[in-house]
Amino acid sequence: MTTSPTSPTSSPPPPGPLLLPVLLTVQFLVSLDMSVVNIALPDMGSDLGFAPESLTWVVNAYALAFGGLLMLGGRLADLVGRRRTLVAGFLVFGAASLVGGLAQSPGQLIAARAVQGAGAAALAPVALALITVHFTAGRERARALGLWGASGALGGAVGIMAGGLLTDWVGWRSVMLINVPVVLVALAASRSGIPADRRTGPAPRLDVAGALLVTAGTSALVLGLVRTEAHGWGSATTVGTLAAAAVLLAAFCVVERHARGPLLRLGLLTHRPVLSANVFALLMSSGQFAAFYFTSLYLQDVMAYGPTRAGAAFLPFCAGVVAGTVIATRTVGRVGERALLVAGGLLGAAGFAWFALAVEAGGTFAGSVLGPSLVASVGIGMCFVPLGAAATSGVAAGETGMASGLLNASRQLGGSIGLAVLVTVASSASSATRAGEGPGAGPGPGALAEGYAAAFGVAAALLVGAAVATAVLHGRRSAPAPSAATPPRPAEAYVSEES
Repeated sequence: MTTSPTSPTSSPPPPGPLLLPVLLTVQFLVSLDMSVVNIALPDMGSDLGFAPESLTWVVNAYALAFGGLLMLGGRLADLVGRRRTLVAGFLVFGAASLVGGLAQSPGQLIAARAVQGAGAAALAPVALALITVHFTAGRERARALGLWGASGALGGAVGIMAGGLLTDWVGWRSVMLINVPVVLVALAASRSGIPADRRTGPAPRLDVAGALLVTAGTSALVLGLVRTEAHGWGSATTVGTLAAAAVLLAAFCVVERHARGPLLRLGLLTHRPVLSANVFALLMSSGQFAAFYFTSLYLQDVMAYGPTRAGAAFLPFCAGVVAGTVIATRTVGRVGERALLVAGGLLGAAGFAWFALAVEAGGTFAGSVLGPSLVASVGIGMCFVPLGAAATSGVAAGETGMASGLLNASRQLGGSIGLAVLVTVASSASSATRAGEGPGAGPGPGALAEGYAAAFGVAAALLVGAAVATAVLHGRRSAPAPSAATPPRPAEAYVSEES
């Protein structure tokens, strides 16, 4: 259709009926594929002939590409258009899922997982950006943000459940191939459900130097963290990789201070809601992702659950997340983002602390898992609405992808950091409680339970830290984020119009 010129400040069209379902599918898929392969790893290894030390790269390759490219994916949505970025992300993600499901060698599967992570890095930031732009602030946006956050949490939990069911009933290849029909449906819906991109200003330039530095820096950071279990924190490999990450990220900050069109405008982090949201996301994800991991291990290694039964044990967590999201959606307008984040963080911490006290060698589902799962999940579910709102609060329309990419990067890096640290905590606690076992014998159920309990205790402390940081950093009132100090440029290179 022919359109008249639109000013950068013109309002976007109201959301169509398919917009939100597509965006929820994005968040669900991205989270699902971070966890769905975990239970299928043994079958993948035996079928394709993985060496034991390389099997973890099926997980690490996805995390490495996803974490390293999130900032770039978020900024591309601002520069080349949100629908274009979303469609490209779906195509890459779906093609990689198909190749991974048909893989005939370890190298093919690892490469497919890396490309899948790259596609996810384009999808995740644009989903939050589209919600921020197209849903009116207030109850409408709160509802959309609540469903967006719940979709991510449910994707992670359902991924564990679906991984067990699909591996047991169909085979490991199904955990990759199941994405293909979902992506095809989402692509068809995107064509009519996502407003088209239309440029309203001069073509902006991509901050190439910043993109290269932040991609290399975050990739090095994730790489150093995911290899700590194999190499140890004090090894030359770990220290060297993390030092390289620190140098690259410091150089990125220097470049961004002087870039005319930065990948990340550092002034965003002087806006208190944005800063507090990213600190909260980093700390909460550090505890939440690790808690998923250790709950799954406890169910299988200590309580001797099979994959399907272990997956079904996550259903209460899914229900709790939904309940917490409903609470937040209905109350965020009255109590505000700050109060909900503090309350949700403390409630989540209470659930993880309960886990730390309840997990034991002779534990039962009712006594050791059900209650803690419900308390922790309601608290975590309460956080997604205010977290998404705070992370984009007062941000100009042309920088919503930037802010969304930053939030997603904080969550992903937090998950990687937390898992690496808590695996070390659990291993140390298990070793310290081993008694009467011969040299070379693995830890028994009692020692494993002690290790997992220690990890849950640290996860609880991380969520308390997130709540305290928000109470201190988040202002009581939201104000517009400070504008860029660079020469004037359009507030938004692309706006959206109805297809």
